[in-house]
Amino acid sequence: MAIQTASLTYAKWEELAEGARHELTVGPLTRTDFVRYAGASGDFNPNHHDEIYAIRSGFDRPFAQGMLQGGYLGRALTEWLGPASLRKFRIRFSAQAWPGDMVLCKARVTRCYEESGEKRVEVEAEAVTQRGDVLIKATATAAPQG
Repeated sequence: MAIQTASLTYAKWEELAEGARHELTVGPLTRTDFVRYAGASGDFNPNHHDEIYAIRSGFDRPFAQGMLQGGYLGRALTEWLGPASLRKFRIRFSAQAWPGDMVLCKARVTRCYEESGEKRVEVEAEAVTQRGDVLIKATATAAPQG
């Protein structure tokens, strides 16, 4: 089997003025995504994969783990700024994602500065569904690798 590698380029410091934006869309989410994430993370809460359990817990059906969307948001940032760029990443969960949802990850530079000889950016980010439901709000500090 041939292995394909992508040559990624990351945003350069000069491209990251306040207001610079980046987006990544993932989905539609499937229950298989939830099960794969459970296996990778060890989060086997049955609300994320067991229909009957989720319904008995008061939900319509199984829903995505919050950290799955958090991972997508982290992916959006590292694909934009570089895989070793994050210095701080804080997230706050605010809604659930369901099978069939698209997850739109949006990020915006709010500050550019230098600290300890390193060029850094502060970013506000969020993950939202195709309906506009805000799944996660986040802030991050990064040292761009581009």
